[in-house]
Amino acid sequence: MNRKLGAVALVGASAVVLAGCAGGGTPNDTPEAAELRVWLVGADTPQEARDYLVTTFEDENPGSTLVIEEQQWTGLVDKLTTSLSSNDSPDIVEMGNTQAPAFTSSGALLSLSDIEDQLGGSDLLPGFVQAGSWDDTLYAAPYYSGSRVVFYNTAMYEQAGVAVPTTLDEYVSNGVALAEALPGVSGVYFPGKDWYNALPFIWENGGEIAVQGSDGTWEAQLSSPESQAGLAQVQELMTKASLAPKDGDEAEGWVPFRTEQSATYSAPSWAYWSIIADEDQAATPVADITGYFALPGMEGGAAQVFAGGSNVGISAKSQNPELAKSALEIMLSDEYQTILAGAGLVPAKVSLGDKVAAATPELAAVIAEAAANAKLTPASPNWADVEAQGIMQDLFVNIANGGDIGALAADADAKITDILNG
Repeated sequence: MNRKLGAVALVGASAVVLAGCAGGGTPNDTPEAAELRVWLVGADTPQEARDYLVTTFEDENPGSTLVIEEQQWTGLVDKLTTSLSSNDSPDIVEMGNTQAPAFTSSGALLSLSDIEDQLGGSDLLPGFVQAGSWDDTLYAAPYYSGSRVVFYNTAMYEQAGVAVPTTLDEYVSNGVALAEALPGVSGVYFPGKDWYNALPFIWENGGEIAVQGSDGTWEAQLSSPESQAGLAQVQELMTKASLAPKDGDEAEGWVPFRTEQSATYSAPSWAYWSIIADEDQAATPVADITGYFALPGMEGGAAQVFAGGSNVGISAKSQNPELAKSALEIMLSDEYQTILAGAGLVPAKVSLGDKVAAATPELAAVIAEAAANAKLTPASPNWADVEAQGIMQDLFVNIANGGDIGALAADADAKITDILNG
């Protein structure tokens, strides 16, 4: 998912632990009438789900109210770090799946062990359970998931004489060919800060972001020959196929696609609904010229793509932990998760996977194929620091501007290795 983070560094995990143990009111042991504050991030959670949460919670907990406070992905890690350690902490917080280890390992979140079965137990998405656990204890439950698929303008592909690619090399060459054949159009929309869409090129070429040794230490791998081969493909797309801002991010990338300023757009599956929004105002219905495919791998088949999505947890400093557990159970209920699925989000429960709304069976199949090969960032509690400091974003902005890949990768490796082992 479009997991966007700010440039302010995450305060060390130990600081969160100390703050979490600091003074403050004593949490209620039993549900009493209170106002529960829930932080949801961005606009991914549809209004129908928000309304369901508020109404159901207040019906089940007479006298209590639930308030949703929408946050932004930019700067979220820093804001969570500060807020979860304060005496005015929100009760429930959403966070990106790659951000979760920073908070599960620091004491900032309440253990969910006593309600794990009520939340879904073994039916919860395994990868997101892993991201939300520390020392075999669940602290942040899966909220929703989604893998990136590629949307393409069928009319533009036909005009440029380009077919759907079957390998990653073809995807790159097609992007360049589309840009050359269609002046003023991005063959592939690829803004400089969009490191999420850059990761598959590293992985498919046999590279890694970082690996952990048997002694527990981490070593960044972006400057390995395999990773550099992937970065070279990214640079070719960014410099020869894309007219996206070199310092831009992936936010609202569907806008240039649906306004026919881009022929190809890689995004989480739920972006489809934004692509076709207000399509009745277009000369040609957007759905009629929108095709989709799984990003191809180096040898064909589906590439390994980044698994976007969120986890959700209860603040360790919540003054209303029992009410928060009640609300969290609603958010993980089949009814609530089915609403998310209806908006194109992959539910937190494996058993609800077939509920994901898709325009056609073909799109549903593409989503499933992409999800099957999805991959996560390094499972280090310090990875959120890497994101918060904008190291990956800076790397790809410089790559988009034509910088030397070897030198840039080596610099990023030094920073990432230092942070992960900090």
